[in-house]
Amino acid sequence: MTRSFEIRPDLDEGIDRKVLSQLRNRFLTLNEGRLARANEGLSTRQQSVLALLPLFFHVNHPLLPGYVSGATPAGVSHYEPDAQALAEAQRLTRSFSYKPRRGNPPQPIHGIFLMGSLGTLAQADQSDMDVWICHDTHLSPEDVLELRKKCQALETWAATMGAEAHFFLIDPERFVVGERDAQLSGEDCGTTQHYLLLDEFYRTAIWLAGRTPIWWLVPVYEETRYAEYTHTLLSKRFIREDEVLDLGNMSRIPPGEFIGAGLWQLFKGIESPYKSVLKLLLTEVYASEHPQVQCLSMRFKQQVFANNVDLDELDPYMMVYRRIEEYLRDRGEPERLELVRRSLYLKVNKKLTGLPRQRTTSWQRLLLERLAKEWKWDERQLALLDSRSQWKVRQVSSERRALVSELNYSYRFLTQFARTQNAISSINKRDLNVLGRRLYAAFERKAGKVEFVNPGISPDLAEDTLTLVQSPNKREPGKYQWGLYNGNLGAHEWETFAPIKRSRELLELLAWCHRNNVIDSSTRLALHPGTSDLTEFELFNLQGALQHSIPTPLGMVHEDVLLKPSVPSEILLLVNVGVDPLKHHKDLNILMTTERTDSLSYAGVRENLVLTFDQITLNSWNEVLVSRFDGPHALLDCLTELLNNVPETSPKPVIRVRCFCHNRAPAIAQRVEELINTAQLLLARNLNHRYLIQVQYHYHVLEMTPGQVSHVAIDNLTALYQYLGEELPTYSPIHLDPQALDDNDLSLIIPHGQPECIQVFYRINEPQADLYVLDEHNALWHQRLPYHDESSLMMPLQRFLQSLMYRRGALLPLDNPLEPSSLDTLYYRITPDGAGRARRIEQRLAPVMPTDKPFYDVQAIVEEASPGQVSVTLYCDGMEFSELEFGEQLYSVVARQILDQRSEPQRYRCYITDLDLSGILGDTRGQTILFLRYKAELERSLNEAMDEA
Repeated sequence: MTRSFEIRPDLDEGIDRKVLSQLRNRFLTLNEGRLARANEGLSTRQQSVLALLPLFFHVNHPLLPGYVSGATPAGVSHYEPDAQALAEAQRLTRSFSYKPRRGNPPQPIHGIFLMGSLGTLAQADQSDMDVWICHDTHLSPEDVLELRKKCQALETWAATMGAEAHFFLIDPERFVVGERDAQLSGEDCGTTQHYLLLDEFYRTAIWLAGRTPIWWLVPVYEETRYAEYTHTLLSKRFIREDEVLDLGNMSRIPPGEFIGAGLWQLFKGIESPYKSVLKLLLTEVYASEHPQVQCLSMRFKQQVFANNVDLDELDPYMMVYRRIEEYLRDRGEPERLELVRRSLYLKVNKKLTGLPRQRTTSWQRLLLERLAKEWKWDERQLALLDSRSQWKVRQVSSERRALVSELNYSYRFLTQFARTQNAISSINKRDLNVLGRRLYAAFERKAGKVEFVNPGISPDLAEDTLTLVQSPNKREPGKYQWGLYNGNLGAHEWETFAPIKRSRELLELLAWCHRNNVIDSSTRLALHPGTSDLTEFELFNLQGALQHSIPTPLGMVHEDVLLKPSVPSEILLLVNVGVDPLKHHKDLNILMTTERTDSLSYAGVRENLVLTFDQITLNSWNEVLVSRFDGPHALLDCLTELLNNVPETSPKPVIRVRCFCHNRAPAIAQRVEELINTAQLLLARNLNHRYLIQVQYHYHVLEMTPGQVSHVAIDNLTALYQYLGEELPTYSPIHLDPQALDDNDLSLIIPHGQPECIQVFYRINEPQADLYVLDEHNALWHQRLPYHDESSLMMPLQRFLQSLMYRRGALLPLDNPLEPSSLDTLYYRITPDGAGRARRIEQRLAPVMPTDKPFYDVQAIVEEASPGQVSVTLYCDGMEFSELEFGEQLYSVVARQILDQRSEPQRYRCYITDLDLSGILGDTRGQTILFLRYKAELERSLNEAMDEA
């Protein structure tokens, strides 16, 4: 274009109407060029839509598209349709004829403008039309509603013409004060962006019809006096009021708008980063200049005033790029600048490699070629970018690093800017928190998390053919790793290739492939299982289980969910992946037939078939996490972590258990599922349950405190009795797994436990008997005694328990109705007698004490002599024997005393009939198990002394 003088209108020196007319014509000339470029990229039918829009708002004719009713406001300021528009209208409706409106009819439509990428470097076949309809502020709500209906009808009609159009009703007076169409503010992340939207309008909008913006006529150096300047233009009639519309000025942008714009672009950038990079960088440029922001609309206006109206350099995308380029060069950040260039090139999406599709080279391609030459891009780089639709994991992973780094940098910049400007409102503080969590969930690396490598970079990462290999880990002797390779590689071919990805565990690798869609239904997978037992059948089923549990692509997480900590929503447990639990039997050619089919204690050798767990979790933030459990306690470690991670409140996660190993897979999965379901039910009761499970000859207890589930491993039956005999702060029921302790008396005793009572069980196996007590907190005491008859077996224990209840009752205040003065004692006999398997428990009446037969009273008082040391005093029929007097000979002296009092010649056991522990317990009541434990220890010492006497 020819260059002419710069226009500098000045209020003080007087304003020439001719100069103002020249200015307006410069904007209109530029506008004409942009409109021509927009039409160049449209189909014939789409061009018709653009040409007809002003006519449809100018006349209200029932034969034309968009007609609602005769009451719909119509009339565009200073508009008269040209021959092209009338011809297009008659092609649509032959019977339509235009009659110019006579007199001075109302013209409520003040201006029609086209926004968006049409007419810009980034215009594409799928670009939509965003149309602003600026209307008279005095229209009634009913009139506005009529117009809105017309807009909706025109959107529908445009779609039939192959055009996606969106109409926004703008009341200029309301717009100036920040009030605007709800649809228009729907894309700004909840934080107002009035001035940034206006900035975009002034530098990108294409005028279609009606009045022109008065902003065009205000010099940049007068922007701070905008109100005064425009008032002068209108009041002194330099321009007519009905020729212009006023949407406001760009003298100041509040800092909160940069935060809102950055939030929204970051939000969109998580899924479509290339589209957001340019706008994010522009927001950063603006914010870095605050409060003296040199926004692009002002640069645009300055260039028009200077008559630098080069269509290429004033293209909206070129202006954005040039501004960012200038900023990043000043900062010395070439890597970020290269990312911006790639983003612009991919946004424009006009491939420079290969022959152009059209015979004539488009202006966009010519401009892009000029830029690529300026950037010194070679054919190789262009070919790489042009093949983006074929990019696979390696290239996508490299690009992801740059994009994620940029998004994270923008978030940190935005947060810091908000702090330094003290511009964090309660709204955008919440938005910042949500966005930070969105970025964390999408991109943050952490142990066990499956990385998502393709945030809108390539349309498809699926590979045609892959090879999956297990091989020794050279860095860790004795360990193995899994590798994924391109192509169908033979038995040692893969050693000369670099894998796409390595992982220690198979499921970590398969979950990564699934999350990133590297393997799809058409991928052919070659398998080299190495030392594992993995088969193609199992591999196929593992992939199916992943697809069923974690359907991809994952949707957008609602912000209310992100404001809460993440919780599991889907859990997939895979048992024995690549492991055959009975492989050694197959190798030895042993066929196992057995009635013992429990997967935790299989066959006569009680084989554990549940060996490894791979847990894949999809949480509420759409993070996919993988964890592995193996080793001797894999089952219990997995259950413990699983139960601790399940939220206490609803909704609970869906838990699926799958097993595809070579032997007994369905039974294994069902067994694990039963354990999980039972544990969840126990946990939900919130009663501090203990869940007792047997694995082979070992025992495991899950202590079910909500949020603090813990696992206790117990090696053998002796250690189990010791565990069950420990004191407890409150009643703790035990749930016994049906397959545990199946040949032990405990399998019948444990399910009988009840709170707030003492339960005594006995089983006779002559010449001995087993005595069991479950106390008020469900602690178990066990003792094996010589058996003579039921009375001699039970009476000493009954006397002791009665003495204990008497002592407890004496310590309680009389007016405390909440605390029972004594606990009921219930008696049960386990049958049948003998050493065989117990079958039943029968309740018995309490033994009756004979009144005609006196008993020998042995009382014990245990006190704390010094820290960690106790002192015992025994009373035999009221006679005192203390350690102070007899020292280590106490039990020998008391044993002789008891024997001297007996008239029968045969030896029989001595029992403690009463025990006082107040010297140890103080004012606390003390659990029954503690008294029974001291009783047993004292009786052991006494009876050993009697045997030696």
